[in-house]
Amino acid sequence: MSPILIGVLGFVLLLVLMALKMPVAFAMIISGVIGIGLLNSWPAAFSTLFTETWSAVTYIELTVIPLFVFMGNIAGASGMSRDLYNTAYAWIGHFRGGLAHATILGCTGFAALSGSSVASALTLGRVALPEMKRFGYLERFGAGAVAAGGTLGILIPPSTGFIIYAILTEESIGRLFLAGVIPGLLLSACFLLTIVVLTAMKPEIGPAGERFSFADRMRYLWRGAAIIMIIVISIGGIYGGVFTPVEAAAVGAVLALLFSLPRKEFTVEAFIDAMLKTVSTTVMIYFIIIGASVFSPFLALTHIPEDLANALRTMDLSPMVLLGLVLFTFILLGTFLDGFAMMVLVLPIVLPIIEQSGIAETLGIAAGSDLKIWFGVIMVVILEMALISPPVGMNVFVVKSVSKIPMNEIYRGIMPFWVAMFVCLLILIAFPQLSLMLPSTMRN
Repeated sequence: MSPILIGVLGFVLLLVLMALKMPVAFAMIISGVIGIGLLNSWPAAFSTLFTETWSAVTYIELTVIPLFVFMGNIAGASGMSRDLYNTAYAWIGHFRGGLAHATILGCTGFAALSGSSVASALTLGRVALPEMKRFGYLERFGAGAVAAGGTLGILIPPSTGFIIYAILTEESIGRLFLAGVIPGLLLSACFLLTIVVLTAMKPEIGPAGERFSFADRMRYLWRGAAIIMIIVISIGGIYGGVFTPVEAAAVGAVLALLFSLPRKEFTVEAFIDAMLKTVSTTVMIYFIIIGASVFSPFLALTHIPEDLANALRTMDLSPMVLLGLVLFTFILLGTFLDGFAMMVLVLPIVLPIIEQSGIAETLGIAAGSDLKIWFGVIMVVILEMALISPPVGMNVFVVKSVSKIPMNEIYRGIMPFWVAMFVCLLILIAFPQLSLMLPSTMRN
């Protein structure tokens, strides 16, 4: 059999295993090992499996994963995430749609601790949805705000999406983290604007809440100051060249633990639960990285990425048309593939095409590292869209798990926020410097 045919069969096997509910990491490992065995040799296949596994678990840069995940879990277990939401509500809850605004702002802040969209949606959903119900919010509107706000967890640093992208593309984790700051704030602003528009059209879907006194606002701000301080120190330290990403993760985790110790909510049981969640999430991400590291060499042996890039080049498509075709494909795949699975499967094929398309010259950015960092931001925004796209959207299932809202109502509530994501995506394409501004000025 030809390498291309074996590659196609490898993809078919991968999709079949995923359809049988096998975790994507193990599906990639099995398909990759079999493919390398057929195209090269079985000793080479098993050698790749062993060496890539060892490389992943001993790669020092990957220690940011358990440290940042631990930081987010500690913040959730100790009630710091609730304080962040309450702070936002105390300051803007008296406006129309104030609870929804507070949810988006709470998700924005919590995203800077957790790096996980699912964790953001789950944590803020448990706090915000009961309050929205108490104040008479339209259920689907509140559910849409929680599900959409939760997606910020993989765009605002520290982001597990950027970590995996960095490993796959051999880019700087620190530069990718900083590249996500302005786009993350932009997307948050788009969500807030969406709430303003929706509540202006139909005020009854998001009634105004109670107005707090200035003294109460300052009291809540003081309680939420811990999270703000952790974010400023860890992310600001990366930008200023004080910390490497690994050091920033360690500092942030220690600060989160220290701030949590005096809190009544932070019991021994809560600490153990945070540790178990950290181990579970870390193992899942590590296995995805191992699976991608095994599947990528198999894909290279098939020559599919190279042949596909050559075929598209002969079609003489303009760079923007080619980019539009790639993004449309990603958005379509996001409706039935898990976001991380989509990244590790398609990125090795698509990135060479993007690098050879001339899109860098069209956008006015430097080829090489800048192009890969900008495309990483675009990729993560699309992963966010996948998290709320039917029928697979993971954040939709998270919101469903913490509420009794029907799935079809949640999807109806999500659609305006999905449109806001698409608008944000177009802005980041039109103005690529929004993604590159901070990475280009960071200190080494």
